[in-house]
Amino acid sequence: MELNEIIPILNAIAPPELAEDFDTGRIGLVLDRAADVQRIAVALDPTDYVLNEAAHLGANLLITHHTLIFDPVNLVSKRLSDTLKIAIDSEISIYTMHTNYDKAEGGVNDVLADILGLDNIEPLELGRVGEIEPCSAPEFASLIAKKLDTHVQYTGDGGIKKVMVVGGSGFRREYIDIALEHGASALVSGELRHDALRYAGELCLFDATHYATEAPAMRGLCKRLPIESVFIEDKPLISIR
Repeated sequence: MELNEIIPILNAIAPPELAEDFDTGRIGLVLDRAADVQRIAVALDPTDYVLNEAAHLGANLLITHHTLIFDPVNLVSKRLSDTLKIAIDSEISIYTMHTNYDKAEGGVNDVLADILGLDNIEPLELGRVGEIEPCSAPEFASLIAKKLDTHVQYTGDGGIKKVMVVGGSGFRREYIDIALEHGASALVSGELRHDALRYAGELCLFDATHYATEAPAMRGLCKRLPIESVFIEDKPLISIR
């Protein structure tokens, strides 16, 4: 299947116009090798491991959530050039869907809400709010850990009934305010911050890691693509004592 036939399908799944302003120029086709696509690889990040594995699998297109180049560059470092060399030598195009896929129907936040069993889900600008069967904070932390196959750190000991989820890095004051405005008793995201701990008040915060809150949606994307697709797992190794 030609690459230019696949792009409109990806744009329909996660319309680029949904993306946040800071993603301008950082999503869509970020590396174009214009190859006939026989197989697609999907991953959260365009790491060297992912690119090498995509090449090994014979993929001609890699779809990632995070872009290969976030900041404009005036100098291509050896590290970046080495990564680009893997893709170019292997004729792998790279397409990125980031905040547009967070917001899109069936995207990052919808998948996260579904995995955690939220009901009566309300879509928000950059997250989802829904209800669960009432439980304690430790019980909900255990459920999150099991469903997302990850360690969880959390704060708060109140009962949990209404939950807001934000895939990735969502422990910001603006999201805490939104959660409280919608009557949520818990916020699930990744990368728990000290200022969020101090600001949250009675809101319970559950850090299920950046990777584990976003990777499921990329894994699920494979089922929505028009040709054979495979998800490449590249979970960061985190040691806990």
